[in-house]
Amino acid sequence: MRRLQDKEVLTTGEVAQICHVAPRTVSKWFDEGKLRGYRIPGSRDRRIPRRQLLAFMRAHGLPLDAIDGGILRVLVVGGRGAAALAEAVAAHEGFEARPAANGFEAGVEAQRFLPHVIVLNLECRLDEQVSIARNVRACEALADVKVLAMLDASTRTGTKDDAFDIVLPWPCPVEELVSVIEQVAQSG
Repeated sequence: MRRLQDKEVLTTGEVAQICHVAPRTVSKWFDEGKLRGYRIPGSRDRRIPRRQLLAFMRAHGLPLDAIDGGILRVLVVGGRGAAALAEAVAAHEGFEARPAANGFEAGVEAQRFLPHVIVLNLECRLDEQVSIARNVRACEALADVKVLAMLDASTRTGTKDDAFDIVLPWPCPVEELVSVIEQVAQSG
């Protein structure tokens, strides 16, 4: 049997279990349009996509531990170094990290993985980093994702940091990066 954390579409009973409410409450949220989903054709049964549940829970300040399993998902973008950095981040307890070599891979993986934080590595050109950050901001499903850029001193000079939630110097020790990822993810 699949764990609730692994399911992409949930029943009202599963959502009730995650949110610690009665199934009727979930049905009410659905019927009032507060929780988005769909009905099974020819049935009164409702289904809620995981992505919609996450957005609902964030909007209403509900703890995400039951659906996320307490795991902080991080997508690391930027060339060959992304895999090594993702592996170093994932080695820390409570983290799951995946690499993406470029902006295209980042977009595909972000939609599939639904990270809490995206780390843009120095191997990614500044214009590509800004483009990725803007695309994340434009995507409703990724509205709550925090974008962290790692830039060297010469690149940081004259850079408008408003595209990113946080800018860290490159190189940055992994322990410091993990600490900042935790902080920015908790800042909601």
